[in-house]
Amino acid sequence: QVYLVESGGGLVQAGGSLRLSCRASHTFPFNIMGWYRQAPGKEREMVATITPRGNTKHADSAKGRFTIHANMATSAVYLQMDNLSPEDTAVYYCNAVDPGLIQYWGRGTQVTVSS
Repeated sequence: QVYLVESGGGLVQAGGSLRLSCRASHTFPFNIMGWYRQAPGKEREMVATITPRGNTKHADSAKGRFTIHANMATSAVYLQMDNLSPEDTAVYYCNAVDPGLIQYWGRGTQVTVSS
């Protein structure tokens, strides 16, 4: 069993920055790692994903403000979030998919952006 643990959430003012980190309990050859978020009353949505080759995908809402990085050798993924707005307030979840297409989720970290 692989566990994902997020860190780095918190309270920040609009225009500020946060860096989220996610580490797996042990090194694992994931096909893809990424970040999702869920705001109150809304469905969970993809924020950004990255493959072992470094191919990234960012949601339109994240483009130009958020950047995903990863160290696949240590099964770690990071999300640099700049120019945050109150609309980014949500619980952010780390996600990973293994070669058998099984998904793993972290417990989430709260990001709150005040206006």
